[in-house]
Amino acid sequence: MPEPLRRAVNQMVYEAVERCQEVMSYAASDVARDWKRMTLYRSTDAADTMNSVAMLIAAYCQQNGVDPETLNGYLQLSQQQSRADGPQEDDRAHLAGLLGQTAPADASELGTVRMLYGRGQREAEEAQQPEDSPEVLFTMACLHGLRAKLCDDLGSLDRFPPEVAAMARRVADALQVPEPATA
Repeated sequence: MPEPLRRAVNQMVYEAVERCQEVMSYAASDVARDWKRMTLYRSTDAADTMNSVAMLIAAYCQQNGVDPETLNGYLQLSQQQSRADGPQEDDRAHLAGLLGQTAPADASELGTVRMLYGRGQREAEEAQQPEDSPEVLFTMACLHGLRAKLCDDLGSLDRFPPEVAAMARRVADALQVPEPATA
């Protein structure tokens, strides 16, 4: 990957990860009373940024002779869903499973809808456990610790669950803020 492209991709991925951290922060129940608006803003910002990453790399591939059919396969166009279309049946089925609601009437006929309803049910069962998976806790701690270190605001970690805050503090303590490169 050419260096200017690599650096642009790295910057955009950083921005998307920062938005993901904000989604997790706003989703914490006692952090923001306006969680619906802010989690949607930040999650769509992250999605848009990652879409820009994909399109930038796709433009490079296109410019360098990658076959259009191959490029379309790499872009996984069959998975594309427009936000302008709003939530779809499979999104509503997933939510119904998460919230313990009745499965959509056609869930038994539509494989993806049935699968997502079942996924929602499993996720709801896991949510009854006293804590998130170690992977989720670690991710939260890394993202929140990084943000606190970069913003020089370790006090902001107090608003998170104690186990996340403690891990995030350890992450922040281990991080060195990089010095700007000198010419």
